[in-house]
Amino acid sequence: MKQNTPLLTTQIPQLTLHNRGKVRDIYEVNDSLLIIATDRISAFDVVLPNGIPYKGKVLTALSEFWFGYTSNSIENHLITTRIEQMNSSIITQHKDILAGRSMLVKKVAVIPVECVVRGYLAGSGWKEYQKTQSICGIKLPPGLKESEKLPEPIFTPSTKATTGHDENIPFSKVVDSIGRKLAEELKEKSLQVYLKASKYARERGIIICDTKFEWGITKDNKTILIDEALTPDSSRFWPLEGYMPGVPQHSYDKQFIRDYLESIRWDKKPPAPTLPPDIIQKTSEKYLNAYKALTGKCLT
Repeated sequence: MKQNTPLLTTQIPQLTLHNRGKVRDIYEVNDSLLIIATDRISAFDVVLPNGIPYKGKVLTALSEFWFGYTSNSIENHLITTRIEQMNSSIITQHKDILAGRSMLVKKVAVIPVECVVRGYLAGSGWKEYQKTQSICGIKLPPGLKESEKLPEPIFTPSTKATTGHDENIPFSKVVDSIGRKLAEELKEKSLQVYLKASKYARERGIIICDTKFEWGITKDNKTILIDEALTPDSSRFWPLEGYMPGVPQHSYDKQFIRDYLESIRWDKKPPAPTLPPDIIQKTSEKYLNAYKALTGKCLT
């Protein structure tokens, strides 16, 4: 792998900082937003001190791929990822940092719901199922194993927490929060994107266990897909080869880092521990391999 110094933060004083999230730095550019995917990585809602080489470029390139792949049926917020098409001399001045990791997007009203779709039983869904045989109030068949494929994908929303952990909520709470019509639209569109993407990914040797979508409303009242789409940060990607229900799966995503942090018994409170070089390198390789498997292209 080529040497690539991780980008941990950006400073563009000529632009107004809209938000600095766990991974993304977002700036105002006229009536649009510039979303820059840094190489920061978070686990258990804590940003780790190390960056992951190429991570931000994988998130941007893979989101661009999925936005394009689903755009014939689902509208999204992407305007361009090409620096030269952003029509901003300020952005051009910083192209060495921004190229490959930046999206110029439409500014929308963000809907405050994390739209999670699960096709398999893992993570917090598996923990909840073991206690209640249900997820987010959706009753599931008895006797399912960890990592088992569900009878059909399910929509399991969660709160969109600004601090702390997101929490799984029943669909009825989404209805109470944003109204039934919009809640049903989010459910239908989220399932539609997941089904289309998971079919494509499976043909390329990747199981999309679950994923998280975010949606926004445009000035002309359209509901569109925003943020990122079907990346190793927002999804669990499992290799189809070697898939076996009943045990945790190997993954192409940051579950690898979560497993490491669990193994050293970190208390999941800041400050996070420093990651060893081999964990950083293997995580970077997983992100790059996911991109190559899904798109057939190499980023390095």
